[in-house]
Amino acid sequence: MTTGLPTLAAFDQSPRTRLVFGPGTLQRLGGLARELGGTRVLLVTDRGIVAAGHAGRGAEGLRAAGLSVVIYDGVRENPTTADVAACLAVAQAASVDLIVGLGGGSSMDTAKGTNFILTNGGQMRDYWGVGKATKPMLPLIAVPTTSGTGSECQSAALIADEITHQKMACLDPKAAARVAILDPELTLSMPRGVTAVTGVDALAHALETAVTTKRNEVSRMNSVAAFQLLLPSLPRVLSTPGDVDARGRMQLGAAFAGTAIELSMLGAAHSAANPLTAHFNVVHGAAVGLMLPHVMRHNAAGSIEARDAYAELARATGTGNRADGPEAQVAALLERLQAVLNEAGIPRTLGAAGVDPQQLPTLAAEAARQWTATFNPVPMDAAAFEALYRAAI
Repeated sequence: MTTGLPTLAAFDQSPRTRLVFGPGTLQRLGGLARELGGTRVLLVTDRGIVAAGHAGRGAEGLRAAGLSVVIYDGVRENPTTADVAACLAVAQAASVDLIVGLGGGSSMDTAKGTNFILTNGGQMRDYWGVGKATKPMLPLIAVPTTSGTGSECQSAALIADEITHQKMACLDPKAAARVAILDPELTLSMPRGVTAVTGVDALAHALETAVTTKRNEVSRMNSVAAFQLLLPSLPRVLSTPGDVDARGRMQLGAAFAGTAIELSMLGAAHSAANPLTAHFNVVHGAAVGLMLPHVMRHNAAGSIEARDAYAELARATGTGNRADGPEAQVAALLERLQAVLNEAGIPRTLGAAGVDPQQLPTLAAEAARQWTATFNPVPMDAAAFEALYRAAI
């Protein structure tokens, strides 16, 4: 007997990361590290976080709990195998038994990449894919200082090959953080531009995970909850940067969206964005935000399921008229999203982002080879990506 309701997708989900949320929760870092059995801690961060004082406070808390600390502050944006090698040398010299990733997604990716090699040996390429680590990994505590990547709730390390620049996604359940500390006070030091592009990235995560072919009921709940937190909060933190409550909503929304990624992956907006970053240095969040409305229109036109999922997000955020049909609700959602993107300063066109139209075929071919493209609800090939780029030019 059927119920007339949509069939639920099968899933197998085991929460891996404990979330510790609230203003001032960085002060719990030492106690949480000690609970995990840490005695010699590697704190992975970047020089901006050191300058902001966050790394010093984190290290002080660890030492106050009786742990020794060594700091690696050489994290760069979009870390490569060379960055992992440099961090690994520090970890090995100190014989660490616990790792803390403090900063944005790059700090957490570097921490995870180091954990792979430190515990399992070899090189990053050996772990490209899913579940390639055969030995246990050290406990990891993730402490995000941005509200964007959601890496604190994911088991992937995204590391680029230093020579070929090929970005490798190394996923393994053992790489996931045992604990994520979400302290919105840490995001107060973000410049407005960083707040904008990381927030847009988080919004894109919620929107893409809601429609991918791998989505399920648990990922859907995380996508919806993330979007409800993020959509009204991003304009608030841009206009009132000292609003800790709004920043907390952004940080929690980013974590929920990261959890959704872990379950359902991403889609064509991220696939289209990566070549823009690689060839024209368009900041990732700006590249995703630029392409996102075009991808959403493409998906809503080509997939009833995607259209309905976008309409659900519209209703969940009070966007548009609930009595209207899904097409009108999606149109209202796109209008509201574009207003947020404009406020965040995201370029409206590829031309405004400095993209050479002559390169569109090359960009499209590369976008079609991105792993995330395989999860888009409407099948994508190079021709489809080129059409998206031309719509954005």
